[in-house]
Amino acid sequence: MGRHCKRRLLSIFYSGPGLEKTYGYSHAVKIGDDLKISGAVSMDSVGNLTAAGNMDQQMKNCYGDLDKILKHYGYTFDDVVAENVYTTNMAEFIKISAYRNSIYKKQFPTGTWLEVKGLALQGQLIEIDMEAHKAK
Repeated sequence: MGRHCKRRLLSIFYSGPGLEKTYGYSHAVKIGDDLKISGAVSMDSVGNLTAAGNMDQQMKNCYGDLDKILKHYGYTFDDVVAENVYTTNMAEFIKISAYRNSIYKKQFPTGTWLEVKGLALQGQLIEIDMEAHKAK
């Protein structure tokens, strides 16, 4: 009776051939104007750890991966509304966290930083997930 329903489109992003299937996840899912990106880690397209033992480079690799996904959907880091960082060494992450100033130029998103016992692969030091929203 005159009620209008807006259809939301679903789009899924896969970062590496078979990785998502092997580990059981989608790297990114876009529903309407909202984008949810699973944790990015320092890993190549076949699932091998990169930059072992180097927190700074692993963090930069994570942001590089996240940037590719954001751009794929027409987003930038200015559209990020939530970011969560998981690290096996919080003290080391805090020492290099100022790098985020070069990523977030307008404002920082909400989020949580957590120190964890371990991540998916032995030697991974950091994982970053995020959500973005594109205003109309």
